[in-house]
Amino acid sequence: METNSEKQVQAPSRPGIRSPRGKLVRAVLVSATALALVGGSYYGWSAWKANGEAASRLTTSVVQRGDIEDAVTATGVLQPRDYVDVGTQVSGQLRILHVEIGDRVEKGKLLAEIDPTVYKTRVDADRAQINTLAAQLSDREAQLALAEQQHQRQVNMMREQATTQEALQSAEAALKSAKAQINVLKAQIEQTRSSLRGNEANLGYTKIYAPMAGTVVSISAKQGQTLNANQQAPIILRIADLSTMTVQSQVSEADVSRLKLGMEVYFTTLGSQGKRWNGTLRQVNPTPEIVNNVVLYNALFDVENRDGALMTQMTAQIFFVTAQAKNVVQVPVAALRPAARSEARTARRAANADAKASANRNGERRAGQASPDRSRLAGGRATVQVMNDDGAIEEREVRVGVVSRVAAQILSGLEPGEKVITGVATPAVTRPANSNAPRMQPRI
Repeated sequence: METNSEKQVQAPSRPGIRSPRGKLVRAVLVSATALALVGGSYYGWSAWKANGEAASRLTTSVVQRGDIEDAVTATGVLQPRDYVDVGTQVSGQLRILHVEIGDRVEKGKLLAEIDPTVYKTRVDADRAQINTLAAQLSDREAQLALAEQQHQRQVNMMREQATTQEALQSAEAALKSAKAQINVLKAQIEQTRSSLRGNEANLGYTKIYAPMAGTVVSISAKQGQTLNANQQAPIILRIADLSTMTVQSQVSEADVSRLKLGMEVYFTTLGSQGKRWNGTLRQVNPTPEIVNNVVLYNALFDVENRDGALMTQMTAQIFFVTAQAKNVVQVPVAALRPAARSEARTARRAANADAKASANRNGERRAGQASPDRSRLAGGRATVQVMNDDGAIEEREVRVGVVSRVAAQILSGLEPGEKVITGVATPAVTRPANSNAPRMQPRI
């Protein structure tokens, strides 16, 4: 039989009985493990939330196919390509006006008549003067014939010594005088005939004919009005060929260097319901017009107008096409950055330990920058930031083709359906409910 002292010695070695110190160590280990799990979970949740919030602040655009066009825009007005201002070369009262605005006329049609009374009187006077001079010429020619006969008689008598030298000289002088008077009359007749031709021309100018076929687009004089053509030819009406119109556009000095003769151009008009008229650039005037200190150059091109839909002085919105592409992959210009700019950022991002978070922050920062210069993107390389389905952001280099004001052609590096970052969404500013800002009183 065991004694009590032996029982007391063997008691600590029994299973199920632990010391207070072991319990304390175990409790500490359990607590530390729980805290580590909670901390890791909170860290992961915070990182996931931060990434989600960063991605939600970015604006994206889906890569898609479509047509892209780069153009220089301008405004202009329409004018007939061929027109003529019909005036009068003589003064007088506009007695008859045979046409009205809108009439179609053929070349040679009688348009108007000036009162011909004064010019007809001058023509009649010249003709009468010519008749008088012709009668005088006939008389002088008869006297010339008599002077020739008397001269010949004196010559024959002088051979026979039947007359004096003085009589012969007198006959010669009379003959020469008769010839001179005839020459004077002939000159006067020619002068009067010249005056007659001028007065007949002025008489003809009293009837005004159409110098070209076209449409009467304006009339400047009224029937019965007195016209004075002494200083300048007064304009009566304008005839224009409306089958071909000229568009006169004004291009700023910043864009005129992009225009090339023969380039494609189209325009629309107010109320045309989207209809386009096409043409090619024909001329760029070298001398500009300065309007309110703005230097503008006139660029001209022609367009057919067989149906008469285009009218004089219509306003045109013009597009000079500098480059275009059909059915190509395109993204907004705001999503692109020149490749040279991204190299330093790529190196700094590679050195960052947290690549995913760094890419999100970098994408948000770059998306908030201004749009790049289009001239540095067209036909070159650029970088875009692509957002994957899981929200991760990947920077990618692409080749750029045609660049317009809003979109750019992507030759390689992107596929339709991918998402690219275009900017940062601006948070809405809300007014606190307990704001002490003064409120507007109702208007009485």
